[in-house]
Amino acid sequence: MAATPRFRNDADAAPDGAPHRGDAPESSSPDRKHPVDETLPPLKMFTSGLQHVAAMYAGVVAPPMIVAPAVGLTAKETAFLMGASLFTAGIATLLQTLGFWRIGARLPFVNGVSFAGVTPMVAIGKDRGHDGIAVIFGAIIVASLLGFLLAPYFCKLVRFFPPVVTGTVITLIGVSLLPVAFNWSQGGNATAADYGSTTNITMAAVTLVIVLALRKLLRGFLQQIAILLGLIVGTLIAIPVGITDFGAIKDADLVGFPTPFHFGAPQFEIAAIVSMSIVMLVCMTESTADMLALGRIVGRPADERTIEGGLRADTLGSAISPLFNGFMCSAFAQNIGLVAMTKVRSRFVVAAGGGILIVLGLVPVAASVIALVPLPVLGGAGIVLFGSVAASGIQTLAAAALEKGENALIVAAAVGIGLIPIAAPEFYHAFPEDLLVVLDSGISTGCVVAIVLNLAFNHLGRKPDPEPSEREQSPAAADPVAAH
Repeated sequence: MAATPRFRNDADAAPDGAPHRGDAPESSSPDRKHPVDETLPPLKMFTSGLQHVAAMYAGVVAPPMIVAPAVGLTAKETAFLMGASLFTAGIATLLQTLGFWRIGARLPFVNGVSFAGVTPMVAIGKDRGHDGIAVIFGAIIVASLLGFLLAPYFCKLVRFFPPVVTGTVITLIGVSLLPVAFNWSQGGNATAADYGSTTNITMAAVTLVIVLALRKLLRGFLQQIAILLGLIVGTLIAIPVGITDFGAIKDADLVGFPTPFHFGAPQFEIAAIVSMSIVMLVCMTESTADMLALGRIVGRPADERTIEGGLRADTLGSAISPLFNGFMCSAFAQNIGLVAMTKVRSRFVVAAGGGILIVLGLVPVAASVIALVPLPVLGGAGIVLFGSVAASGIQTLAAAALEKGENALIVAAAVGIGLIPIAAPEFYHAFPEDLLVVLDSGISTGCVVAIVLNLAFNHLGRKPDPEPSEREQSPAAADPVAAH
């Protein structure tokens, strides 16, 4: 039988010339690049990249909007932090998508400010003003450098992420993100008078219907940017409705650069460093699961080297971020849903999005244009995006041989525990704050439970492999990965 042709992947060659194991066989032409490494025409590259930015914008600016007031910064300083977060998210995204040496997953992987660090950052810097921000930045730098050194060892955990684990985690990622979309659909600010109003929810529903209709009616490239088109149409409809705020454009500066160490030199406190190091481990766990999910979606399974490069990009981007007044960066799962939905797998499209993020960070008035999209409109589109992630997880679980052994029990326990922070947000209220960094993330807890149970049921005390004759009769022989 002839060997299955493979996509050519220039970026996958290791520095020592060894082939990258993540290259997935998928094509009929041995000389054709893998879709992940293909470039698109400039217009398609820009609009598809802009669509990724639109999907992640609110997630990038939300953490500084929460942390800055808690620390005691002014509204102008808060806006400065938001611009810095966009700028550093762009740098981190370029590190992931383009990479250099052994840094970067070289997948269509978007990086931005991690929500996992919001609670501990507020606790570290509360009411301390510039000193609080300096301590936060110092802790992030140390934690990120430790994470960078740990990446080559952490990536070896990939063998403990078979489909029963990755499918569970991907499903939890999607389900955990859906409440964010529901919050946006209601208006985003629970203290606002119009939060949950019929106007906000109706606009979210209208946007959702528009996105679904565009996906159904359009073809080719226009179908691929249905989310972006839906956001534009939804925003235009929202103008006469009265929920579009133009104040951001009026107050925005034309040009602004995130001056290095704008709030002073970083300060280093042991308690803060320990707290942010825990956050870094959580981020590395979630990023590993995200890379495995994205690898399956784009047809290039993430191996140890891919994950090692991705974790190095995460941690290096996070270490650089405080230099420009940004926070810890990690993978943005909502953009994985966008890749799954649009089928645009080029990492250069996401790199274009990274370039747009950098421009938005340098030109506040341009960033304010993206900010025109009302949260209810973004929430309507988010339901489709985040639901697509959950659907990808269910699809992965379909290949996880749930009828074998205790795999169904693993999924049941991990999903059940992972849903606790979503279904019962106050469930862990009596636990120490340091533990809440992990426990309040359903993705992290579900991931840990799935890994531990998979080890207990499928690795510890495992029976020896059957003889070849027995293996040929086993249904699992056709898919040895699913057997785990």
